Order: sequence, then C-alpha cells, then structure tokens
Amino acid sequence: MIKYTPSSQLSLENFKHPFHQQLDPGNRWVQLAELVPWDELAGIYSKHLDPGAGRESVDLRMVIGALIIKHKLSLTDRDTVLMISENIYMQYFCGLQSLQMKLPFDASLFVDIRKRLGSKEFDQFNDLVIKRSEKLKPKRKRIIKGEKDDHKKGGTGSESSTGEKEATSGEKKIPNQGKLKLDASVADQYITAPNDLKLVNRAREETERLVDELYKKGEFKKKPRTYRRVARKEYLGLSKKRNKNKKELRVMLGKQLRYLRRNLSTIEKMLDKVEERTGGRFPLEKRDQRIYWVVQHVFDQQIYMYQNKVHSCSDRIVNIYQPQVRPMVRGKDKANVEFGSKINISEVEGFVRLDHIGWDNYDEGGDVELQVERFRELYGCYPELLLADRKYLTRENRRYLKEHGIRIVGKPLGRPPKEKLSGYRKYKTRKEQNMRNHVEGKFGQGKNGYGLNRIRARRQDTSESWISAILFVMNLTKLMKVARKYAYFLARALGEYIKRIAWSVYARHHRPGLIMKMALT
Repeated sequence: MIKYTPSSQLSLENFKHPFHQQLDPGNRWVQLAELVPWDELAGIYSKHLDPGAGRESVDLRMVIGALIIKHKLSLTDRDTVLMISENIYMQYFCGLQSLQMKLPFDASLFVDIRKRLGSKEFDQFNDLVIKRSEKLKPKRKRIIKGEKDDHKKGGTGSESSTGEKEATSGEKKIPNQGKLKLDASVADQYITAPNDLKLVNRAREETERLVDELYKKGEFKKKPRTYRRVARKEYLGLSKKRNKNKKELRVMLGKQLRYLRRNLSTIEKMLDKVEERTGGRFPLEKRDQRIYWVVQHVFDQQIYMYQNKVHSCSDRIVNIYQPQVRPMVRGKDKANVEFGSKINISEVEGFVRLDHIGWDNYDEGGDVELQVERFRELYGCYPELLLADRKYLTRENRRYLKEHGIRIVGKPLGRPPKEKLSGYRKYKTRKEQNMRNHVEGKFGQGKNGYGLNRIRARRQDTSESWISAILFVMNLTKLMKVARKYAYFLARALGEYIKRIAWSVYARHHRPGLIMKMALT
C-alpha cells in the first residue's frame, strides 16, 4: 500500500499546527535550557562588552544559545540563524519570549563572537558545567564537595605545593579522589591537502593578482610581464597526469619557483614606484599585505628545500591563507601527517577540559603537572588515579605523581620485577588500563559527531574558539545524560505535580471560588 498526499490537497492556510498548545516540557531544548547556567555564562561573555558605549547588543542568552545550537547540530553560521528563526523550541532555548519569524541577528556576528570567546573563556564555561553536574549527583558520588565541607576541611587555599596541610592546623588531609585521563590529538583544519607544487602554484597566482592590483593604482606605461598563461598551462599539464614521477615533479617545481621569483621582483619594483606616488603610504590592503608577507616566506622555504634536495624545514607553511597551520607527524595508520592544532585534554567522568592548545608539535608529557594542578583547583583534591600513555609517564612526572600519592597504571621503568603479579592483580590492572579508552572515545565523539577534524575558521584565535566551543557542547551533552541518569527532570515534574495537587486541595477547602478558574484554565 502506498500513501501519498497530492500537492493540490495541501495548502498553507489549512495546515494544522499545535501552536495554541503548550510547548512539550520533554523536548531536548527545553530540558537543556533548564540545565545551562545562563546567568554565569552571560557574566563571563559580558566582560568583553562596554556597557556605556555603542548601540544595544544582541541578547547575551541569544548569542550563547546560538553558539550551542551551531556546534551541537554542526551547522554553518547562516544555517544556524535560519534554523533558529524556523524552530520554536530553539527560540525558547535562546531566551525569546514569543515566536518571531525574522532572523535573530546577522550570521556575520558569529565571527565577532569567536573573537571575543577564546579558550580561556570556554574553560570557565566548562568549569561551570562540571560544577553543575556535581550538584546533580548524590553526595557519595561527588568529587567536588560542598562549600560547607570545604570550609570544614580548610579548602584548597591553605595547601602547600605538595598538597599537604599545615601540621599546626590540626586538620585532616583531603584524600585523593577521582580518575584523571589524559590524551592529545590534532584538530585538523579544513584546508586542501597540501603539497609543494600546489602551494607554489597558489603563491604564483596570488603574486599575479597583486601585480594587477598595483598596476591599477600606479601610473605605469606598460603592464609588467608575468607569463601567467604559460605557467598555468605547464602546471595543469602535469597536475592532470595520473602517474607522475619524481623527476617531473622536481622539474615543474623549479619552473614554478622561477616564475614566482620573477613576480616577487616585479612587485618590489612596483611598490617603490607606487609609494613615491602616494607619499610613502603602503599601497596594499591589510589582507593583501599579509598574503604578500606569507608568499615571501613560502618562497624562501621552498627554494631552500629545492636547492638542498630536502623535504622539511623549520616552521614550514602549508597554506597561504592559514600560515599558522603546521604539519604534525603523528604516525597514525590513517594519516601519518596531520595539519592543524595539537590539543591536550583531560577527562574526568565524561567531562573534558582543554589544558593546552598549540600549533607546533609540542611534547604533551610536559603538561602533566599543569593538568593535575588544574584538577586540584576545580575539584579541591588530587586525583586518586592517573591514566595516560607512555609519553606522559616520564621519570620526572612519575616522581611528581608519587610525591602527591597519585597512582598510575603503566609499565614500570627499569628491569621487570622478579615477583609475578597474581591473577586478580593482572585483571585489575587490565581493567584500569581499559578506562583510558574513555578519553580516546571523546576524540572520536568530537571528530565524528561535532566536526573536530574539520575546523572551518581561518584565523588562529577563531580556530581556537571553534575547538573550545565543540568541547563545551560535548560537556553539555554529557550534562544532559547525568541529569537523566539521576532522574532530575522526573523529580522536577513530580515536584510540579505535587505542588499543583497541594494548591488544589488548599483552594478546595479555603477558597472554593478558585476551583472554577482552575477548571477553565
């Protein structure tokens, strides 16, 4: 049996809608709106705004809510504002009082939002979400104790660098609690797959465009020759070939480098003449000036590798428009080299925090002390167990963890012990080692579900904001799971039901006139 509604029988005027009814309290956006600490988040974001200057800003809850919707659904900037204007539940989530059909703001505002909210601000967001999740848990399962408990135990401010209390205070030492899992990965930028010939060709095309711009601004008798048609024909002739040998690639790379060197020399001469005409003012716009600077660096690096017959150099640029991106040699099966920023995160009970983000291939083992101290600042105690791979378990880090009574699960340094582990001990060790898979799963969740391996921002600061926003939305998703696990929404609904029953009983005995009003509503 086939069911189909003809277009002639479907009209907009006769379409039935439930807008006269109350919104569903079980909708995911309604439930998430109850959990998000809006006031605290707005306070952090408002620090970047001047309350006494400029026109009235977009509602702060709308800004934060739109950012959450964008990364939770992996939408573009334009699709996000369109989605909000079309969805009544999203409008409630963003703080609107009633349904509106117009766009909440222009999509270009997202760029300014990413410039204002960096990794530092999102780290404060994550701390608020983690504290919110701790309040939803039973007391026996919390790592963060209440303010009264912290006051009784002396808090964390009176601890020394070794994590021990002053002996004269007579207070007990806070025991280590929780499992801290560490890992690092690369958040890939959404750029074309780089290779030397493609990069030099793009640089040549940009220099040809700069020559055209300078020719329009100056009074030149004749336009300088660039050989752009010949250069492009030669490049396409090789790039379209299915099989290319090393000799052909090297010959073509040398030709493109010579074209590029000629164009750079031409631009230098044209800049001198145009500056004389403009009175010393640099004629290129800020974006073109930046591209011109990057192209010169690309030429210096490529000519060095070409002349010395090597394939690597320090601070190698792989993209003209995102010069901060560096090749990260990771040795993975899927991709030996990745292009993006390297992030080092810590995970505790499903919640992640971004501890270090860098654009060079740094050693993540040097962040262990920082990550442990950040755990202590948030939770008020040191972790009981640290789970990480070999790069984190250096001799210095093992000594630091031993001083603070933090257990580790890993292969010990030196010769293997003579005493063999019992069957139970092997089982426990293997089970604790498998717990480190949770932080690996967080990278999989971010890359497969939220686009952590496709960072579309171009600037360095906006890219870092994009990455931090994804981790923040992942924490909100985990917060929803915690709330449902401990029946937060069920308890709220039950409380509202009991309150309504109690009010009806009170009205029946003391104010009978209200019964009719309640029945009508």
